[in-house]
Amino acid sequence: MQAGVIGLGRMGGNITRRLMQDGHQCVVYDRDPGAVSDLVEDGAAGAKDLVDLVRQLRAPRAIWIMLPAGAPTDDTVTALSETLERGDTVIDGGNTFYRDDIRRAKALKGSGLAYVDVGTSGGVWGLERGYCMMVGGDKEAVERIDPILKTLAPGAGQIPPTHRPEGSDPRAELGYIHAGPVGAGHFVKMVHNGIEYGLVQAYAEGFDILRNKDSEALAEDERFDLNLPDIAEVWRRGSVISSWLLDLTAPALAGGPKLGGFTGAVADSGEGRWTIEAALEEAVPVDVLAAALFARFRSRETHTFGEKLLSAMRFGFGGHVEQVAKR
Repeated sequence: MQAGVIGLGRMGGNITRRLMQDGHQCVVYDRDPGAVSDLVEDGAAGAKDLVDLVRQLRAPRAIWIMLPAGAPTDDTVTALSETLERGDTVIDGGNTFYRDDIRRAKALKGSGLAYVDVGTSGGVWGLERGYCMMVGGDKEAVERIDPILKTLAPGAGQIPPTHRPEGSDPRAELGYIHAGPVGAGHFVKMVHNGIEYGLVQAYAEGFDILRNKDSEALAEDERFDLNLPDIAEVWRRGSVISSWLLDLTAPALAGGPKLGGFTGAVADSGEGRWTIEAALEEAVPVDVLAAALFARFRSRETHTFGEKLLSAMRFGFGGHVEQVAKR
């Protein structure tokens, strides 16, 4: 299948490469000409601007946008709407707020353009592991881009399937689902990221307790100088709390148990806040998720070892570099 890709950063570039590895033809554009050149060397067709990208694609077109949420994506969707033709599909694979999806889809519908939102999880490892995707949009539009989604998904792998009720989406076993109408994909991904906040916070706090077991405030015979890399490694193997996050934690600790390369100032990219807002609207108690979000706010004032580990995990799965908020 032919696809356009706009935004060739850490994930956009690897999404393009994974598509091309499976035989899809990609036309790519980014504001950075160097990013375009890199993908052209890998086999993509480069575009000098959005109009040129649309021109190189055959109708009906499918264009995947992988840009920061908000104005960058809004401006791109608006520009594309002035160039695309009836029957074309705009796909937003970034971390967009789901209500923005609903608004955009309504705006495009009058021009006969389809809009699909894809909550995309996989971070910088997606090229190798594949991307878990939660998709929102009309059934016809989602089915038309299914070849793209199937290529990007991890596939069944070695994970045994769960016996699910009749009528369940069979694609879930491959790592992607049609979650519902426009906005549903990003809503599910938003909650996914809110849960992620709680999971990484739990690991961070637990390892902080382990690290401080040799504190002088404790009785001398109760002080333990624990080997955190060894603990992370053993927990990866058969423990109840084993996970991919722990797989990323282990090499971070092995590289230096004090995590000297991290300050512990932990950013939040929006999805955690949106998840808490949704919980407030639905009157759902989310004690752990809220506390995890507030812990990130506090981490920008003072830093604990646990927050350094939290930063290390975020860098491990998403390549997120610490950014201290300006005041």
